[in-house]
Amino acid sequence: MSRFTLSASAPLWPVIVVLIAANFIVLSMSIMIGEYPVPLSQAWKTIIGIGEPEYEFVVNQLRFPRSLVAFLVGCGLALSGAILQGITRNPLAAPGVIGINGGAALMAVTAIIALPSVPIALLPFIAFSGALGAAALTYFLAWRRGAAPMRLLLVGVGVGAASHAYITFWMTTRHVQNIKQAMIWLMGSTYGRTWDHFWPLLPWLLILFPTALLMSRTLDILKLGDELSIGLGSSVERSRGLLLLISVSLAGASVAMAGTIGFIGLMGPHIARQLVGQTSRRLLSVSALVGGLIVMSADLLGRALLPPIEIPTGIITTAIGAPYLIYLLYRNRNRP
Repeated sequence: MSRFTLSASAPLWPVIVVLIAANFIVLSMSIMIGEYPVPLSQAWKTIIGIGEPEYEFVVNQLRFPRSLVAFLVGCGLALSGAILQGITRNPLAAPGVIGINGGAALMAVTAIIALPSVPIALLPFIAFSGALGAAALTYFLAWRRGAAPMRLLLVGVGVGAASHAYITFWMTTRHVQNIKQAMIWLMGSTYGRTWDHFWPLLPWLLILFPTALLMSRTLDILKLGDELSIGLGSSVERSRGLLLLISVSLAGASVAMAGTIGFIGLMGPHIARQLVGQTSRRLLSVSALVGGLIVMSADLLGRALLPPIEIPTGIITTAIGAPYLIYLLYRNRNRP
């Protein structure tokens, strides 16, 4: 399961154009569909300020920011997964698998329960501290004359399990109302997300995505293995640590805004890899668009399947992602 090649598949720009178009279509549908339907002719007119006043609140205060948050969260989780799969050289690595999401969730749930009035803008930093703590603990426990990718993966699974055990402890010992709020968040949901969630999340993506692209060549070298990487002049541990920090930051900020939406960090990079190959610059760009498309689509499905009941986005992605993981395990069963 650790074989990586750096071949390319389809040309990059046609894939990106198709994915942008798909995201635009899903975004438009997300604005239109709901308990209060909005005509297509009014959806984008309202966004740019020339639509009918009756649609203003539904479009600009409820659906549009919620969909944008879903897109950014999907981008962040997919990018985090693509980076993790590169530095561990394991196509099954993902933020939810190696404990990063668990650490972010632990700190965010602690803040929600213990400090219910905590400002939304602080949640990414709180979740980031938990994700960073989980990653640092994983790195420390996996260190033995270097942090081998397989040890990182195995230790990360244990750290994630421990984080979820502490979350369960918090939820069984605190006030009932706070537990309900934490449960909704833990299922992974974009319900009620507004501009107050969008603006704190946007800078994390605007800074970390270009940074990841700048380090894409380093990530490609790491995929070749530690010995070859050292032979090519790469500082393996420093590069792996910096890329892990970027991955942790992306996952932590995303989890802070939408909870633990599972399997995006696994599915996004895999789908992107099928489209454009393993080269990191191509893979990161396409992974972000695929992840955003998946989360926006899951959010739309959650609202449209059983109205007026809303199914949390995390339940939709898990229903899709769990069979996908089984398929990947089956497909890779004979690989070393």
